[in-house]
Amino acid sequence: MSGKRPTVGFPCDRRMLGRHAFHVVGEKYIAAVRDGSNALPLLIPVLDPPIAPREILETVDGLLFTGSPSNVAPKLYGGAAPRSGVMQDEHRDATALPLLRCAIEMGRPVLCICRGFQELNVALGGTLHQHVQEIAGRRDHREPKDAPLEAQYGPAHAVTVAEGGLLAGLIREKTFAVNSLHSQGIDRLAPALRAEAIAPDGQIEAVSMPHAKGFLFAVQWHPEWAYAENAVSRAIFAAFGDALRGR
Repeated sequence: MSGKRPTVGFPCDRRMLGRHAFHVVGEKYIAAVRDGSNALPLLIPVLDPPIAPREILETVDGLLFTGSPSNVAPKLYGGAAPRSGVMQDEHRDATALPLLRCAIEMGRPVLCICRGFQELNVALGGTLHQHVQEIAGRRDHREPKDAPLEAQYGPAHAVTVAEGGLLAGLIREKTFAVNSLHSQGIDRLAPALRAEAIAPDGQIEAVSMPHAKGFLFAVQWHPEWAYAENAVSRAIFAAFGDALRGR
């Protein structure tokens, strides 16, 4: 890898555009990894049958699991069937969850955002709330759908950083504001994971894996949005880049 940027694989969403299937990743994630982690982004199609995880991991140095309008299929964690109109992407599920487990086993650097955060919890045996806003004591974590993007991705609530964790080692802030664009959220935390940041209503907003062989960090919010303007986001993507180069 001397003289070359490390490579980061992004498992895609599968979308129907007209009558054809396309495999897509949001540009904001790609740009944040290219510029914030100084890495080469590569998109991973979510085919049926899926590409074998080890074949993917022979090609890339690390992985980023992005957010998405789709939800993780509830059947994967014993949840109730999804409501009508809730977007699913079982092609992505079939690629992402085994790939996450394999990457963790191999000690590859992994960063997970929003849907990726939820995928990580499910992949390791945790469960999800499908509609956080309906849980007693929890706030509505969804974005205002008709607002401009700048408002949707604006600061929505604070999070408190857990002492002694990975995030506390990256930043000085004990609390900071994050955006919030999700209806799913962690219910039961997977046994191997540690809560790294908590919202005022008790919702888990960031996790790590204390005994992971490599860098593993996941957030519910969207640090990729205007990442260069936010000190916490810059620190997250820089740490991911450092882990990729140190592999």
